[in-house]
Formats: sequence, C-alpha cells, structure tokens
Amino acid sequence: MKLVFRRGVVAALSIAVLTSLTPVANAQQAWHIAKGPLLTRWSSLVSPTNALPEYPRPQLARDNWQNLNGLWDYAITDIGAASIPNSYDGQILVPFPVESALSGVMKAFLPTQRLWYHRTFTVPNSWSGQRVLLHFGAVDWEASVLVNGHDIGSHQGGYDAFSYDITENLHPGTNEITVSVVAPLDSSWELRGKQTLHPGGAAYTAASGIWQTVWIEPVPTSHIEDVHYVTDAAKGVVHLIIGGRITPTATPLTVTVSDGANVVATVAGALGSEITPEVYGSLVTFYKATSTYSETTLDIPIPKAHFWTPEDPFLYQVTITLNGKSGSDTVHSYFGLRSLSIGKDTKGNMRLYVNGKVTMLPMVLDQGYWPDGIYTAPTDDALRFDLEAEKQLGVDVRKHVKVEPDRWYYWADKLGVLVLQDMPTGNEGDPFTDRPTSPEAAAQCKTEMGNLIQQRWNHPSIISWNMFNEGWGQHDTIATANWAKQFDPTRLIDEASGFPWHGAGDIRDCHGGVPPKSDRAISIDTEDGSVGLRTPGHDWPIGDLWTPVSYDPATGGMDSHPTAGKFAVLDDDSKTWFTKHVRSMYRGLWSNTDDTGQTGDSYCQITDVETEEDGLISYDRSVWKVDPAPIRAAALGQTLARNIAILIPSALTQPTRWQYTTVTPGVDWFKLGYQASEWKSGLSAFGSGYGHIGTPWTDTPGDIWLRKEFTLAETPKSPLIRMIHDEDVEVYINGILACNDGGYISGYDDFDINPKAAATLHLGKNLIAVHCHQTAGGQVIDVGMLDRKTGK
Repeated sequence: MKLVFRRGVVAALSIAVLTSLTPVANAQQAWHIAKGPLLTRWSSLVSPTNALPEYPRPQLARDNWQNLNGLWDYAITDIGAASIPNSYDGQILVPFPVESALSGVMKAFLPTQRLWYHRTFTVPNSWSGQRVLLHFGAVDWEASVLVNGHDIGSHQGGYDAFSYDITENLHPGTNEITVSVVAPLDSSWELRGKQTLHPGGAAYTAASGIWQTVWIEPVPTSHIEDVHYVTDAAKGVVHLIIGGRITPTATPLTVTVSDGANVVATVAGALGSEITPEVYGSLVTFYKATSTYSETTLDIPIPKAHFWTPEDPFLYQVTITLNGKSGSDTVHSYFGLRSLSIGKDTKGNMRLYVNGKVTMLPMVLDQGYWPDGIYTAPTDDALRFDLEAEKQLGVDVRKHVKVEPDRWYYWADKLGVLVLQDMPTGNEGDPFTDRPTSPEAAAQCKTEMGNLIQQRWNHPSIISWNMFNEGWGQHDTIATANWAKQFDPTRLIDEASGFPWHGAGDIRDCHGGVPPKSDRAISIDTEDGSVGLRTPGHDWPIGDLWTPVSYDPATGGMDSHPTAGKFAVLDDDSKTWFTKHVRSMYRGLWSNTDDTGQTGDSYCQITDVETEEDGLISYDRSVWKVDPAPIRAAALGQTLARNIAILIPSALTQPTRWQYTTVTPGVDWFKLGYQASEWKSGLSAFGSGYGHIGTPWTDTPGDIWLRKEFTLAETPKSPLIRMIHDEDVEVYINGILACNDGGYISGYDDFDINPKAAATLHLGKNLIAVHCHQTAGGQVIDVGMLDRKTGK
C-alpha cells in the first residue's frame, strides 16, 4: 500500500515533534564520504563546511542569505511511521542523495520506506523585522516540512523548486527543521527520469531525498518573487514581467540594466495599483488584506542591442529594487537578448534560426549523472565541467530526462551552449493509447512540467522543451505539445523524442538514421552513433558494462556484437578510430543537410553513466576517449569540401547505375578488364532501412560488390570519395585500394583517397569498385567521387 503523506499525518507529527527530537544516535562517529564504487577528482574537495556554497538561483539572487547545506540528522523508517523518530541513524551531507557516496550514507531507499531529515539553525539578529523564506532547490519525490513542530506544507515533484514563508513559525535562538520524504521511484507512475531500484543497462541508481541546495533568506514584507524576460531581438526590447508580494498599495520599483561596464537602461515602475483610503476603508474589519501578489510588465529598450549567440554569449546584468514601506528588496539578475524561429531556407528545408541566422545543431546527449553524487555534481566546478567539455567539442546539448539545478543553466548561458531540454519521464501514460495512467497522474505531470518550464524559461541557452521520450509515460501528446507552446511561445516544442509522433510541435526527432522532412518542423536525430571503449580503473565496477558497438582490434573497424563487459579497451588505435567515427557523424550532418533537410544530430553520449559505456569521456571525467579537436572542426562544419566538382554522383544528387553482385566474385573483381557480364545492374543506393535506396540489398549477414566505369574529361586535382556505408567498406580505384572504413556511418561523409590510387586517375575510362560487408541491423552502400577545387 502506498501511503501519501498528507496533512493528517503532518498534524500528528506536529504534536510529537517537540518531545521526540533527540541527539543523533551515532554522533560519536565522525561523518565521512562513503567508500563509493567510483569517485571523481572533485570528491575530496567536498566537506560539511563547503557543500555547494554558491547562491543557487543566479537569476533571482540576493546578497543576504544563509546556506543550509551541510550535515543533517537522518533516519530511514517504515513509510507508515506517523511520528518523528526518537533517534536518528546518523548524519547525511545535504544536498547529496541518500544513495550517493557524497551523502556519507550510500544506502538504498525503498518505496516502502520514509526518509527523515533534521537540523537546527539560527536566524541572525540582523534579520529582525523581516520575512524569512525557506527554499528547497529540489527534493525527490514527496517532501513534507515542519519548522519548530509547525506544519509548513508538502510538495510533490522531484525536479522543481519550492519555497515557504516560515516567519510566523520561528522563535528567537535555535530553530528546527524536519523534512520527511517518500519516493515511489519505478514502483508507480511518478516522473523519475532514468532512476530505478534495479540499476543496469541504460537505467541507473536512484537519487532520493534532498538533492539540491536548501537555504533561507530575509525579505521585507513587500518583496520580489519572480521575474520573466521575454526578449524581442528584432526591436531590441526586453519585456520584463516582475511579480511580487506587496502591501495592497502601489509599490515603486526600479530596474537597471548594464552591459557589465556601463548602465544601458534604467526604468521605473510599480507593483500593484493605488487603493484610495475610501476604498480601503470600506473593507470589513476582519478582512483588511495585509499583502497580495501582483505583477507588472516593463518594456525596456536596449540601445545598440548586443545579441546572445553561442559564439558570443553576451549577458546583460540586471538589478531590480522594490521600495516598500517596510524596506527595500534588491535582487540581481541577467538576461540574454536572442530570438528563435523556424522557417525554410533557400533550398526549401525547414531550419532553426537564432537571431535570424540559420543554426545547425551538432549535439551530444547529456544525462547529468555523477559516480559520487548521482544526480548532484560534487562542486560547482564539476557542474561546469561537462558544459566546458561540450564547448570544447563544438557541440550543443540534449539534456536527457532530467532537469538540472539552476546553476547548470547559468553556466550554459555563460558559455554559449544551446540546450534542448527534456521533461523527466515516468509511467504517467500509455503511448499505445495516448491516454494517461490516471487523472491524478496527468494532473501531476502537467503541474510539474509547468513548474519546470516556468522556473527555467529565463535561460537563453534553452531553445526547446522536449515533452516525451520514446513513449515513456507518453499521453495526450498533441494537447501537451499545444499547451506547452501556448505556455512558452518563445521556444520550440518537441512533442516526442524518438517516437511516437503525432504531428504536433516544431521538431521531428528520431533516434538513429535520417529523420523525415517536414514542411512545419525541423528534423533532428537526438540519439546516434553510440560506441563503447572500456577505461579500466575509471569504469563503474558494479554489473556488466555494455555498449551497442565497440572497436575491433583484429580488423581495425567496428565490433557490432561486443561481449558484455569484455569489449575493446581504450588505447591509441581505438581512440583514433573512435575519434574518426564521431567526426564522421558530424561531418555527415553537414555534408548531407541540403539533401536530407536534417538540422541536428546528437552523439549518445558525453560521458559514460554507470554500466552504459558509450561516453566520449569516462564516467569519473578523468579520461577522454576521443581527441576533441577534429571532432570540434567537424561539428562546426569546418572540414567538408565546399567548392567541388561532381565526378560520380551519389544518390543524394542523382542515382547512378552500377554493376553489382551478392555472390563472391573472382579475385580480380576490382581490376580493369575483369569480366563482370554475369553481374546485375542497379541504381544507387543499395541497401535497406535508409533513405535514397535505389536497389534493395537485404542479405544479413551478407556482402555486396559494386563496379562502375566512368570517363574523365580532365584529371582531378584533389579527388575524394563521398559515401555512406553500413557496415565495413573498401573502395578501389583502377585496381588500387583508395580508402576503407570499418563499421557504419549514419550519414554521407567525405574520405580522402590514397595518393597511389588518386595517381591512377587519368583522362578517358577509369574504374571504381566497392565491397561492403554487413552483419546486422540496417544496411546501405552508396559511393560518389568529387574533385575538391579549394581544398578542405
């Protein structure tokens, strides 16, 4: 039976709290980081005195605050426990999940259990006369809060922030906070992302309880509660919506915008409207409101507007002051001035436009897991590391079924990384019927999605909200996508990453292969190219490591059927091959985009996560498995031949006729003069499961051999091969091996030709011959030849 911790239970706790609080049972044992399976270089920097000390909310920051991260008492009881424990099990380091090494506890937490937190704090005397707000960055999943035995409230949702005004519940001296948490995880429908009670494969250790910063801060009675920036880059105007709690009269405010060195705009306004003494006096005695929530919108022109772009992530600094009768409230904030839209380019393909400029999306999948903190990065430097690595690779990010702490998006804003933001997933719906699991599940899902959008919609780095992933919990797809678009019309909406699609939103998002063209949406692939290499000493030591494909040292190509936990180890050869594989994926995006209409492609993923071993970087962030430089050049579209002459068209440009056979030919099949009269004739491309197939080739496993004679009117100066292959391929020119590649590539790429083979190209008749070997999955081979006029 699932016990929902509601007001009745909290009331019972309130009665018992004052007599049940006792010292920690194991206080004699000093707290220390648990001996986790794998730590990071930042683990040793974490201590009870410096647990994420940065102010956690950069877009609504105050100078005066008190961080409540650090050691709390904790206990784990049966979920039905109706009173606060008489003693505690020990101490836990907040804000690290109870399952993590950095928490010091590292215990599994079950849906049949309840997790208790307790700590004391003292309100500074200087805060006297002000309201005191208690903030939680995130608690997974349901949290009930008491202060000095008073029921403050309960919150459901593992990813969104929540706050309470605890002023009336405080007293001089020492105060107490007690938090009770239950987490259904994968025993029910609640949104949980990749968390599971049974980690393995592509599902990972749960992250229960408090996992983001807890803090308190003083504010006057009239104070700011939220800000919302809606930027109009075309006009150079920012529409600033300010909401706050005020006394029921007009409260003046001022907004100052600077470019870091100079003030560029100052605007005055007010929250609320003036109520005349006659109107206010007419209220009955027992209903004279002392405060109310109010909003106002200020239009702020920005002269000579400096746009925010990934190449130049410029941020304007903002100071907002609300001057109430009980004192002034000043918050610090920022915004990036940029616009987003989609529309057709000059070739008729739907594209993403950032500030009116066509913008491609080379990406990586980013899951935000840590071996020592699970959901919580050990330090702010660690939190920034993945984004800096992504910037070094020249790629943007799909943040996968997890919403990060606000400071992660702050660093994305500062560094200039575009973010496609997934909503967390659960079992809240049935993708086969597109119906919710229950009305309660649908309502809670919508509430959480709305909170998450609203709490992150000021970040210029976020360009899309991705509502569902691969059918997990998917329901009411069209209605959900339309609702999200109405709620935040400034961003793109991805109705479903991978599948199933219903035709709503601004994005057609597949996982693997080439996404379909659309006249109403951009086409992207947000999970592609996964390859695994082991990094002994830096891998997750629990369970069997797995990866979709790996490197085959025997052939120098791809191993499409790696043995669990025993696939290739990172070395110089495998690193070179892996780098080439990833570079090829991004080069293919750029080389094929005019024909496929594809706007984005995402390697899966930036780091290993537990047993999933397909990262570009090891799980502990210690080892790069690829060389970032060539990948960056490919991701930014800097490596493809531009000024070219087509010598042999690929099927992207014009299907061409080849001789082919699937029966093993004679030993000289790739040489001029070989008699191929019994070979068949077919149009490129050859294969199945890909676009542009002219001739079916379905033998799996199997091989195909191709030959084509072609005539040159002049000798090419810098020839190259443009091809797509799945899987291993060899290309010969006039009987000499011109190039070869192992495994598969998901799009067309350019390959340099062996100089000895290139030297054989001559005026008149020449021969190109191709062999492709296929083992499993989709299959394709298509080859063209270009002459590069201006070099790379």
